[in-house]
Order: sequence, then structure tokens, then C-alpha cells
Amino acid sequence: MVYVLPVLAGFVAITSIILSPKARTEGTFFKGLSATGAQPGLLTLVFSQVTTWIFARSLLNAAILGFYYGIWGTLAYAFYYFSFLTGGRIVDHLRFEQGFNSVQAFLFARFGRAGTSCYNFVVGVRLISEVFANLLVIGILFGEAGSQTYTLVILAFAAVTLFYSMLGGLHASLRTDLFQMVLFLGTLAMLLVMVIGSQTIALGDLWSVSFDASEPGPVLMIVALLQVWSYPMHDPVMMDRGFLADRETTRRSFLHACWISFICILLFGCLGVLAGANAVGGEALNATLERLLGEVPMLVFSSCLIISAMSTLDSTLSSSAKLIAYDMGMVKTTLRNGRLVMVAFMLLGLFLLFLGNKDLFSAVAVSGTVSMYLAPVIFFSLWGNRSDIPVWSYLLSFVLALVGALLYFTESSGYSAMLGDIHKYTKLLYICIAVLGGGTLSFWLGGRLSRPRATGAAGVAGAVK
Repeated sequence: MVYVLPVLAGFVAITSIILSPKARTEGTFFKGLSATGAQPGLLTLVFSQVTTWIFARSLLNAAILGFYYGIWGTLAYAFYYFSFLTGGRIVDHLRFEQGFNSVQAFLFARFGRAGTSCYNFVVGVRLISEVFANLLVIGILFGEAGSQTYTLVILAFAAVTLFYSMLGGLHASLRTDLFQMVLFLGTLAMLLVMVIGSQTIALGDLWSVSFDASEPGPVLMIVALLQVWSYPMHDPVMMDRGFLADRETTRRSFLHACWISFICILLFGCLGVLAGANAVGGEALNATLERLLGEVPMLVFSSCLIISAMSTLDSTLSSSAKLIAYDMGMVKTTLRNGRLVMVAFMLLGLFLLFLGNKDLFSAVAVSGTVSMYLAPVIFFSLWGNRSDIPVWSYLLSFVLALVGALLYFTESSGYSAMLGDIHKYTKLLYICIAVLGGGTLSFWLGGRLSRPRATGAAGVAGAVK
């Protein structure tokens, strides 16, 4: 059994390489077009959306939150997948109603260089954190943190994923996403059958934790519902897939991705809930599941994580190349430069992995809090179609979100205690309310001050007459 996971990882890697034809054009590498210039179909787009968002970190987070906070913790994480609904609406407004070909183009039109600089900084950090987090999960599956096995597996996994990502770019990512999603659904279904047929688990344990609005699980549900308005716009992987197909295909892909990913995350997270209800003597998640399910189901559990990690990594690298070369224009849009950017982001992710924080949900919370500076941008400038919001409003919203994210990081990591002894997720809720409220107020006030007064205009007209 000890060789099953390496064999599975090898199978997924080799198949992904076979499915990754070498990109010959910039359209194939950066825009996901086929060799003949065709756009991706609905099934490919839906499965790519889902598998790039059901990444290894997400699966593990959903299970961990369920383990500690019951079904409400898992639901809280699943609520983040409503981002597909808001993301679909954001893309529709950006691309089809206002005619922009990227988020950066929209922000530059509204807020100039400041608009794109803040955004590019946020999404760059987001992409690096995705590389770091998914490699971390892979390392944990194969060995103890810091061990030789842990390090070697991470480096090998990174090398293989980087190789086939560099080979075919975004088009290869879409093709491998389709294969990896089918494989993931198969392993998840197999795992659920094993759990339902288990004699050691009672499905009634899913509701072993009663609802209490002051508990961490329900608090996180509110946090998720606050962050989903802006979360998708700061995720370049999701946004990139909104600019690949026609309007109807794009709309349907976001809608179907929402319910499919929500169900998958909820089902996987329920494993953590069941483990938490049956844990004894301070057992960890993996140890409890192995005791309850046995070795074979745990191998399937780990297989789901491996497949999702690889599917997310190749998409993250493709979006990194597009961000630097195509959206930011920092280098010429050539295949060589795109591949070099992928190498750079992989190295940055590895650097953070061996030096950075090991709390997986902290990365989500910090990233989601920073993204909230975009909420008033969406409410006023995008959906409200306001072009009179001053740059200072945008910058103030950005600074508030950045300060809020740094405050949560220091509070949750124990570096500060400015918000008292309350639970870290309650602190996160207060920070999110402050960031969203402050940013919205800055946009409202900026828009109000920038509008000419009607009485003044009337007075001028009267004087002219």
C-alpha cells in the first residue's frame, strides 16, 4: 500500500504530460485557444473552473474546519463557492456590458495607474500563495514537515507540474483540468461509497454540533458571505476563465461551477465533521479518519488531494504567465517569457513553503480580507457604472483592506492582541465589517464630493443668461 500514492501521482503526472501538446502560438499559451484557434467548450470550461477552485488546500480546509467546528465549519468554507455567482456577474459586466478585455483594463480606465498597481500586487501575492499552499499539502501527505521525503516529494511534484505547464500553457491547463476533474469525481464517489458502507461511522454524527451564532463555524459563515462579493475578482484563475468563451457559454460555466463545487466541498468536508465527532484523546484529523475508515479509504482520501493539487498548480502557473506578460505587460508576450515567468512563480512558492506560515486557512482569510478593497469598486464603479469615483477613494479602500489583513495575520498568529481575547474568527468578522464599511464609505463620500452641485450649476446658467 505504501507505493500506491506515488504510483497514482506518477500516473496523473504522465497522463497530464501526454495531454499537454506543446504550444506553438501566443493564443494557445496565454488565451487557451486550440491549435486551430477554437475556444473551449462548456464542459471543459465548467470542469476547469471547478477543479481549479477545488484545490488541495480547499479540500483540506473544508475537512479541518468540519473536524473542529462541525457541519457549520464545513458550510462556512462551502459558502466561498458562491463566488462563482458573483464572479459570473462581474465578468458579464466587465466583458459584455462594458467591453473590457481584462480586469486591469477596467481598473486603468477608472483609476489609472494606481488602479492596476494595487490590483496586480494583490493578485500576484494570491498566485504565489496558491503555489505555496498546494505544494504544502502534497508534502504533508508524503512525509513529516522538514523531513527528506517531504522535501524530495515537493521538489519532484513541483518539477513535473512546472514541466507540462511550460509545455502547453493555458490550453494544456484546460485539457488536463478536464482529465483531472473526471478522475477527482471518480475518487470522491469511491470514497463516499466506502464511508456510507462503513460500520464504524454513523451519518447522524454530521449534526452532532448544534447551531450557535457565537461559535466559530457560524461566524465564519458570515465572513464568507461578506467576502464572496469581492473574492472572485482578485482570483486571476477564475477571472481568466471568464474571458475564453462566448457570453452564453461563460454564463452557464459559472452557474454550473457553483453548484458542482459547492456539493464537492460539502461532501469532502463532511469527512472532517464525522472525524471530529469520533475523535478521542486529542487525535488529529488524519489519524481519526484512518482509525475509522482503514488504510484503503485513506489512500483514496489522499488521492483526491493529489489530483486537486496538480490541477490547481498548472492553472496557477498559466495565470501567472498571463498576468506578468499579457495583463501587466512587464515583459514581451512571447512563449519563452511566459515559461520563464512560470519558473519564477514556482521558485517564489517554494521559497515561501520552506520559510512561511503553515496555517492553511490563514492564507485564505488574509487573501479574502485584502480582496475586500474591491467590493466598493464592484458596487459603485462596475455594477453602478460610476466613473466619477476619485482615485483617493480607491487608494483608501486598498489601504484599509491591507491594514485589516495584516492585523488579522498578527492577531491569528499571536504576534499581537489588540482586539482582546475573543476567538480569532470573531476578530476576522469585525475586521471584515470595518474594511467593507470603511471602503464603501470612502467610495460614497468620494462620489458625492466629485459631483457638481445642482444649485451651483443652475446659478451659473442664470448668470450666463
